[in-house]
Amino acid sequence: MTSTQPNQNINEGHEDQISCKLVSEIIRSRIKSDKVRFHANDNIADYIYPGELETLEKEVASRVRELLKTLLIDVDNDHNTQETAERVSRMYINEVFKGRYHKQPKVTSFPNDKNLDEIYTVGPITVRSACSHHLVPILGDCWIGIKPGEKVIGLSKFARVADWVFSRPHIQEEAVMILADEIENLCEPKGLGIIVKAQHYCMKWRGVKEPDTSMINSVVRGDFRHDPILKQEFFELVRQQSTVGKNY
Repeated sequence: MTSTQPNQNINEGHEDQISCKLVSEIIRSRIKSDKVRFHANDNIADYIYPGELETLEKEVASRVRELLKTLLIDVDNDHNTQETAERVSRMYINEVFKGRYHKQPKVTSFPNDKNLDEIYTVGPITVRSACSHHLVPILGDCWIGIKPGEKVIGLSKFARVADWVFSRPHIQEEAVMILADEIENLCEPKGLGIIVKAQHYCMKWRGVKEPDTSMINSVVRGDFRHDPILKQEFFELVRQQSTVGKNY
């Protein structure tokens, strides 16, 4: 007579191993099994199951606490840092890096029934990000220009999507391209232009310590790229918006 006890022990041991795995390892294994990229500025929300984000927040807090201890900060007795790890974890997952862990805000598009074909710009939209090299702030303004296609979206949605995209560790050049991709997917414009002007605290706070230096970059697609007059009109509208506050 053959006993089934050994197999039961093996299964129980396997289940114990799974239950002991860190949630970050579980999520990472899902991503890798699909051969999906998970760089700092990628969104991985599709691979995070209900309830796991809260568990990940606790795991991150434990790692941050160990970092503080390694920096020789007495988190057990220093009243200013006793809950710093939890605050930092919540900040990263739900605020400054939320564009990685949370799904894109719901954006409803509408048919362009009136066949609008004049360009419009939205801005300045405040964008907040973090340098992926040093994890220090990038703060700036964004302008978005649209020549409508068959669909349109509400003006506030541009700000929501920009915030979602920029709330990840980035380099500015890539952030603008990712935002352009998302807007093209949402409203399929005939022309699209984006300009971002931002200050980088990896230059203001450390390194060369240049407090007034900023970076400006842009991306133009569709009709904005192929029609010089349209492109010039977009940049002129942005110039007017960037100085409008001085007139009031």
